[in-house]
Amino acid sequence: MSPAVLADGWSGTSAIGYPALFGGVLLGSVIPIVPTGALVGAAAAVAITSGELSLPLVVVLSAVGALVGDLITFGVARIGSDAAVRWVSRGQHPERLEAARHRFTERGWLLVVVGRLLPAGRVPVLLAAGALRYPWARLTPAAAVACLLWAVVYAALGVATGGLFDDPLIAPLLAAVVVLLVGAVSSLVSTLLRRRRERLPAGGPR
Repeated sequence: MSPAVLADGWSGTSAIGYPALFGGVLLGSVIPIVPTGALVGAAAAVAITSGELSLPLVVVLSAVGALVGDLITFGVARIGSDAAVRWVSRGQHPERLEAARHRFTERGWLLVVVGRLLPAGRVPVLLAAGALRYPWARLTPAAAVACLLWAVVYAALGVATGGLFDDPLIAPLLAAVVVLLVGAVSSLVSTLLRRRRERLPAGGPR
């Protein structure tokens, strides 16, 4: 990214947009009350329709904000490991926790990446990783890759939907709505699949 792009990206009203994007993604990554994907999609739509924001900067700042938030969540789980273990172990057999520890040892990076991309998968994975003392040296690069992929995916959704309209007001609204719908559908499908897996042992042959 050239210095000219950076200079242009931080001029004018975008000086407010970038901190708002970064802060919103960071807050939503620590306290999941902000629809971070919708923020990224809306910012990407603004970038391609109004030119007020730089699309590469939108992706970078979103990824960095998400990464900082994920590391904070993981750090809290590690610092308060006893409380985190109790939270993770609710309704779980010790054998399951041991299996989770083994999975993190063998392919923890994959669980971190998938957890960030799947709806409602990020927080449980990070809490489990912290409670199971997953190493920082392995968690950080995996989380960085996951957050970058996440930012690219939601920015692409914003670009695709925002490109339908040239209006800088309609485009981000449409992008945010589409991202929220995609997230809701994905969450519903994930919930239905999980419930189906939970019912299979009970209904299967004994």
